[in-house]
Amino acid sequence: MTAAPEVADEPIPPEPTGFWRRWVFSTDHKVIGRQFLFLGLGFLAVGGIMAMLIRWQLARPGAPVPLVGQLFFRSAGGVISPPAYTALFTMHGTIMIFFAVTPILIGGFGNFLLPLLIGARDMAFPRLNMASFWTLALATSLLCASFFVPLGPPQAGWTAYAPLSTALGTPGAGQTLWVIAIYLNGASSVMGAVNYITTVLRLRAPGMNWLRLPLTVWGLFLTSILNALFVPVLGAAMVLLLFDRLFGTQFFVAGTTPGMGGDPILYQHLFWLFGHPEVYILILPAWGIVADLLSFFARKPAFGYRVTVGALIGVVVLSALVYGHHMFTTGLSPLLGESFMVLTMIISVPTSLLVLNWLGTLWRGAIRFNTPMLFCLGMVFTFGVGGLTGLYLADVVADIYLHDTYFVVGHFHLIMAAALLLTLFAAVYFWYPKMFGRMLSERLGKLHFWLTFLPLNVVFMGQLILGVQGMQRRLYDPSVYEAWRPLAGLNRGISHAAYLLGAAQLLFVWNFFVSLRRGRPAPANPWEVGTLEWSVPSPPPHHNFDTIPVVVRGPHELANPAARPLGRDWLSQTEVVEEPR
Repeated sequence: MTAAPEVADEPIPPEPTGFWRRWVFSTDHKVIGRQFLFLGLGFLAVGGIMAMLIRWQLARPGAPVPLVGQLFFRSAGGVISPPAYTALFTMHGTIMIFFAVTPILIGGFGNFLLPLLIGARDMAFPRLNMASFWTLALATSLLCASFFVPLGPPQAGWTAYAPLSTALGTPGAGQTLWVIAIYLNGASSVMGAVNYITTVLRLRAPGMNWLRLPLTVWGLFLTSILNALFVPVLGAAMVLLLFDRLFGTQFFVAGTTPGMGGDPILYQHLFWLFGHPEVYILILPAWGIVADLLSFFARKPAFGYRVTVGALIGVVVLSALVYGHHMFTTGLSPLLGESFMVLTMIISVPTSLLVLNWLGTLWRGAIRFNTPMLFCLGMVFTFGVGGLTGLYLADVVADIYLHDTYFVVGHFHLIMAAALLLTLFAAVYFWYPKMFGRMLSERLGKLHFWLTFLPLNVVFMGQLILGVQGMQRRLYDPSVYEAWRPLAGLNRGISHAAYLLGAAQLLFVWNFFVSLRRGRPAPANPWEVGTLEWSVPSPPPHHNFDTIPVVVRGPHELANPAARPLGRDWLSQTEVVEEPR
């Protein structure tokens, strides 16, 4: 397991010429990575605007929305109607999970970084890589069309539970397009997973054994295994759901004849068999990125590298065994529910080890509080809080009370929104110089961090409080419930914090696009780290490496005494020096 494959230094491939082959239908992993990144950032903005509209309705039920809201629905007087509200939270969840975070973290940074981090010239299957992006582009087109079709947008929630999503022609043609879009999104993910797995197995540079891989590569590799195993389960559920909608089959529709017909709960089993590994599909790359960046900016080797790798593998193994905690209230067998509860508690052990190793990396480190480091520290905090709140939902008795309340919304968003969003920004600020050859503004970056981190925690921790008080999620008008009126101020405060959070992202947009033109040219190695991507120019040439590098050490050679004679505290993975005795 520790041996690296023998990679022949093949001739440098010619660079494509012409606009279409170079920038549109490109097989270069770096171009494809940027395509995924820009597509994901665009949908992140759309999903964020939808979140603002949802919070507007919750804070001011029945009030006319700002003009920008009219772009997303048609309603008399500019008021969000109940069907429009249902469509908004359906599309918000779908976009953020499948069409924003996944393309950015896995498609964008995964494609751009993976060959560079392992010393390869490209992905194992460049044409398959191109096909994965354009399959996703087709899926996004269908998703956008689903929201604007005359017969009604999807309104069954991002989980599309049966029977809400199964009735023929109801809630509209948009729901059918939604199902096809999710299927194509999954096909794109499986293409990428096959490519990532093969690339890591076959194209690692000489000397790049498994224990010299950056933890970012471990996260991407393991998440690809989960994608390859469990996304097809979601695809199968979408096919059966499409048959129920279009052809009158009864896979998920309870029949009127005894012994005939399907079961809506079957859909939940299929969805969550994918849905809970999906949490780790998204968070594994984030864990790897944070572990690497904490080491780089603490200026010391990652604490417990082998334990971290073992914990990541343990999470992958256990991830398929805990999905039933989403279904405690479905009439699940008490014995089966207890089993899922215990397994969910057990999976918290490797995740706790990850947090402990991150804190160990920080302990007595010479910490540099650059913008990427601030976002990583914010991620450690929010992930810790989100993980602790998950323990309550893992308990059968507590979950029966908290299920379908805003406590679930707060917990879910602390993990899948806050932690991932902060990691995403950390990755952008860290690898932007490598992608575009320019530096982002540190001053704007730090201001962006504080204006993101503080309101973000107000929003999602406030939702935890509302959930404990019994406020149910997916409500159109919370003011109609007398018991919640004492918390009306908190509910409005959450909305105002959400508006501040959304406005803060304009700083990031400005910083991102202005720096493309006027940003300071990036130094060769602005962060002074030794991983392979910083050994090539920024942005990298088409072929990445003039010669395939030979790796002699790990990715976190910081505070190494052998580097002192060189006048620095770090060593490259390819650097051969005389070790002090």
